Amino acid sequence: MVPLAPSLQPFFWTAILDSAHLDAPPIVIASRESRLALWQATHIRDRLRERYPQRAVSILGMTTRGDQIVDRPLSMIGGKGLFIKELEVAMQQGRADLAVHSMKDVPMEMPEGFVLAAFSARENPADAFVSSRYASIDELPAGAIVGTSSLRRAAILGASHPRLRIRSLRGNLDTRLRKLDAGEYDAILLAAAGLIRLGLGERIRSVLSVEQSLPAPGQGVLAIEVPVGRPDLLELLAPLNDPDSAHCVRAERAFSRALGGSCQVPLAAHALLDNGTLWLRGLVATPDGRRMIAGELRGPAPDDEAIGHSLAETLRRRGAGEIIEQLLSTGVS
Repeated sequence: MVPLAPSLQPFFWTAILDSAHLDAPPIVIASRESRLALWQATHIRDRLRERYPQRAVSILGMTTRGDQIVDRPLSMIGGKGLFIKELEVAMQQGRADLAVHSMKDVPMEMPEGFVLAAFSARENPADAFVSSRYASIDELPAGAIVGTSSLRRAAILGASHPRLRIRSLRGNLDTRLRKLDAGEYDAILLAAAGLIRLGLGERIRSVLSVEQSLPAPGQGVLAIEVPVGRPDLLELLAPLNDPDSAHCVRAERAFSRALGGSCQVPLAAHALLDNGTLWLRGLVATPDGRRMIAGELRGPAPDDEAIGHSLAETLRRRGAGEIIEQLLSTGVS
């Protein structure tokens, strides 16, 4: 075989790689049918199409039990897993190959038979203050009604602004904004990332700093879930993985998992990576925010999960364990 000229070699190998996907089966992404979930799935679909132009990629829209039951808090109906169970069934049955999730909505314990294959670069991880009448939380009058579906946000808000009334708010992002606009709430708290992704950044009146409201584990990151035993998918998705986000998310989730993090426990964790050093902050609180145990830890990025475990144990010894045991034993939500 005559060697190719160096200038032609990249084109040759690209052609070989592209032709390898010509007869490959299509990639099907399972997604909830909310506007934000479909945006997330479309974002990953487009990245895959860009990376593998010869490979067909499509989206299978589905409705989950979490979408159907909107009149009760998640902690009362089974937790965040209700948003992904139907998607996992579709993967088990071979109707879909992967699913895209907002990382903060993924249960801390992955169900048997599934693995998180890739993490996106992080969008703004902060909580956003949204109101039609007020520019910030500090402007709200005593007794103002603030809506949130998050025990974490409710606890932090209760600790810093006890004069406000916090009311449960369920439904997809558009539903929550509609309830706000209808006057059911004076303000609502949402993840800034979702608003930004849907082009609704103008609805954000102010962004709460990490110091004001420590985010949920994984907030702002998209995760791609695949069935175990699909090395072909792991290989395809590897270029989409953001290593910095992966380190931060692993630390945050290890912290939460070590403390038995669930929808019944107001828990926050947020990590930053700077020149190879990972800085993890975490907290556990009572639902009313009257008691809050917080701490932080730094260490090398490759030790991400160990850092999460270590900070969790530190907080457990300082009283977080007592809070969690009481909440789980009484079923307080």
